[in-house]
Amino acid sequence: MKSHFSFLKVRYAETDQMGVVHHGNYPQYLEIARIDWLDALGISYKSMEEKGIMLPVYELKLKYIKPVTFHEKLKIETRLSEMPNVKITFDYSIYNEKGELVTTATSVLVFMDSKTRRPVRCPKYILDKLN
Repeated sequence: MKSHFSFLKVRYAETDQMGVVHHGNYPQYLEIARIDWLDALGISYKSMEEKGIMLPVYELKLKYIKPVTFHEKLKIETRLSEMPNVKITFDYSIYNEKGELVTTATSVLVFMDSKTRRPVRCPKYILDKLN
């Protein structure tokens, strides 16, 4: 499925007393990568929301393999796991600057109508971009 790479550098404020990235920062890294993935596909998250579609996170799984420290450069690979319907599932692999796999993750989001707050099918214009 469609894959995209995002890059970021760990900021000091994202580390804990042990000098490693606090686990609570990883969901933000995944969100950055997911929005980059959409942008690369030509889909604006802001435009999607203006059209009445929201994408709340339904499920998030993370596996921490190696610690990451301040100022490290990370490469995040975001992959679409399967064609979306009401849900869209992403798989992530996060690598440090040595190319070592440090974290894997999966997120499941639900397409939701912003007015009714009810699940809806993936909009056709997104499916068209994926095909």
